[in-house]
Amino acid sequence: MMEKVFVDTNVIIDLLSKREPFYKEAQDLFTLGDKKEIQLCISSLSFANAYYSIAKHHKAIDAKKYLSKFKVLVSVLSLDDKAIELSLASDFEDFEDGLQYFVAMDNEVDTIITRNKKDFKNSKIPVLTAGEYLGKEEKLL
Repeated sequence: MMEKVFVDTNVIIDLLSKREPFYKEAQDLFTLGDKKEIQLCISSLSFANAYYSIAKHHKAIDAKKYLSKFKVLVSVLSLDDKAIELSLASDFEDFEDGLQYFVAMDNEVDTIITRNKKDFKNSKIPVLTAGEYLGKEEKLL
């Protein structure tokens, strides 16, 4: 069965904004998804945040084009009432990180990929950076 990998917003923006020095690792991670070696999952919140971030630097029509191409690489997971309630009641310092975590938990992902591991310090799901994940994958080959 294909590994389900939940990608945090910061890694998505690294990819779509070609943000250095993080772009290459994000690109390599999404390439694994493109090759159907892993299933990349993101929350609907991340999709909205990615649009907002890209639209600050590009025309709205271009931001939509980028996201249309990006959309084929990922499964978008719904942000629902349960995730909101759990995040509000949780000890996550950042509400948005809590939302991401509870969406990931509810969808039984195998790994969370983020650039800010400390944001998920109490996670019951393994949390890795893109580089750490890619290094783990190379060892398996």
